[in-house]
Formats: sequence, structure tokens, C-alpha cells
Amino acid sequence: MTSHRTPPEPPPTLVLVAHGSRDPRTLTTVHALLDRVRALRPGLPVRLGHIELNAPLLPDTLAALGTAGSPGSADGAGSAGSAVLVPLLLGRGHHVKHDIPAAAAAAPARTLVAAALGPHPLLVDALHTRLLEAGWPPAPGAAARVRAGVVLAAAGSRDPDSAADTGRTAALLAERLGVPVVPAYASAAAPTVPEAVRALAARGRRRIALASYFTAPGRFHAESAGAAPWIAAAPLGAHPAMARLVLHRYEEAREHEEARARTATPAGSGARPLLPV
Repeated sequence: MTSHRTPPEPPPTLVLVAHGSRDPRTLTTVHALLDRVRALRPGLPVRLGHIELNAPLLPDTLAALGTAGSPGSADGAGSAGSAVLVPLLLGRGHHVKHDIPAAAAAAPARTLVAAALGPHPLLVDALHTRLLEAGWPPAPGAAARVRAGVVLAAAGSRDPDSAADTGRTAALLAERLGVPVVPAYASAAAPTVPEAVRALAARGRRRIALASYFTAPGRFHAESAGAAPWIAAAPLGAHPAMARLVLHRYEEAREHEEARARTATPAGSGARPLLPV
């Protein structure tokens, strides 16, 4: 007797949610990151959606998921039109708390929103690498560290949770480097990069580097780097640790949903949960 096995459903589509920028280097960087993600997980459907400024916008990406398996689709179909939205954002703020969940709730696809990328040790790996590429440390040995410090330049947000997340990343980076790391912001929050530089200088730190807590090049990075008294690292960009972190947030969101579904679905009911916002 021939048995007919139902093939397993493909995994939900990973939708990377980028902010969007008028700087063309940003889109180039995001596509390079997507290429790294796809290389790490061949066969995983991966799409891109922007909050603003660039196409495709997130609502358009989500609307297209219903036809993901149609001819001309680059990635194939996700699981029954479902998606996990992974914010290409470094902390909690208005976009993560409001804009992305609202777009997910309005989408025809079943959706789950993952956590922001930061804080996480993989971000510290990327930040450390970028500093090494820029010329860190100032000199070998503990004596050089006594005179050194780092400003962690971030975009900034009025949301206190965003500042808390950046502060946690600064603390993790300080542990890695063995020097003080002061968070600073390009907009919407204090201190500014020049203010953070002055604060470190007042503590006797004379070799002050700038770590760029930005996902891609752009105006905020350029302005922050211009205020660096010594070296300024490149943005996080398509660092391999960023691709691993995107996939980690994707899997983490799925695991959390599966755990929630196990507690919500009676044993033996056969019910298959959706992926709620």
C-alpha cells in the first residue's frame, strides 16, 4: 500500500523591516545584509519592507505575501502566507512599539513581530570589529586603556526604553573593551556626541574613539563621525554578526509563539495556531 505523506509546510517568510533612507548607500547596505541572511539559511523565504522613504514599503511587502508562490517570486512561498517581521532597528522605540505592529495587524498575512535587534552580544561583536578596523586600540597594554574611552553614537529617540537599550549596549561594549563607553545621540535625546566627548575628556580620557551604532551609512553617521576627536568606526552594516542576529530574532520569535501556543491549545485538539501580532 502506498502511503501519502503530507509535505512539511515551508517556514514563515522572514520580512526584514528597515527604516528607509534618502542615502543610496543605506539601501545597498540593507541588500548586502539580506544576501548574508539568505546565504546562512538557503531556502528560507526572505523579503524586505521599509517603514518609509524606500520601496518596497512594509504594507506592500505584506500584501504581496499572499502571492508569494506565484510565478516570478524570487523567494518562494512562506508557510501559508505567514511572516515573521524582524526590525532592522537597534532598540525599542515608536517604530518597534507602534508602526510595525500596526502594519502587521493590518496585513492579510498571518504575522509575528520579532524583537528589535538590540541589545545583544552579537551587536557588541560587530561594534568591536568595526572599532578594530578603524584602528582600535590606541596602543597595547593596560596603560593605554587608562587614557582611552569610547562614545557609542546612536540615532536617538524620545522613548526612554530606546535609551535604556542603547545604554545596555554601551555597558556590554565597555565590558568587552575595558574602557568607559558613553552613549550619545544624533537626535531627539541627550547627550550629543560632542557632549559625550567632553564628558570623557573631563575624566582624563584623551584617546576617544567613536563606535557607530547605526545600521548603515547616512547623515547621522556622517555628523557623528565628524565630531570624533580620534577614530570613528564604520556603521554595523552587513557584518556577519548582524546576519546571525537577524536569524536569531526570527527563530526566537517563532519559539516564543510555539511556547505560547502549547499553553493555549488543549492537548490532542489538533488545532494549529496562527502567528498573531
